[in-house]
Amino acid sequence: MIKITDASIEDITKIQNIAHTTWPITYGKILSKEQLDYMLDLIYSDEALIIQIEKKEQLFYLISEDETTLGFIGIEHHYKNEPLTRIHKIYLLPETQGKGIGKKVIEEIKKLALKNHSTALSLNVNRFNSALSFYTKIGFEIIDEVNIDIGNGYVMEDYVMEKKL
Repeated sequence: MIKITDASIEDITKIQNIAHTTWPITYGKILSKEQLDYMLDLIYSDEALIIQIEKKEQLFYLISEDETTLGFIGIEHHYKNEPLTRIHKIYLLPETQGKGIGKKVIEEIKKLALKNHSTALSLNVNRFNSALSFYTKIGFEIIDEVNIDIGNGYVMEDYVMEKKL
């Protein structure tokens, strides 16, 4: 059975290990190795994660089955003071993909969102990420296209997607 539990500072290494495992597979054909390394350091360094977790800028949760950690999510309720739950991060280990776990995780996020009075889920996905078809299949719709300057000459080319609750 899939469980989603609160993550804490003590779970940073688990989060980093999952990010460093999934990112090269997810983005290796989309981003240069230099950009991949830059973004992993920017988003998943000890310092960056400590700030995000301590300030509760995002609520981090671990996804597990039995005693095995399969992935993590980072979400934010009331995103931009709207009745929106923003999925900032959702990563599952490659061996778990295609087994319905992603869909179960989205359902759990939906429950958390409804408890927090959200009317929709929102996320960004790289325009060239194969996960785009997964999100479309489970009811997310593209509502915008954005280019986000993340520094060092790098840009994230994303679709903004929403799913009404």
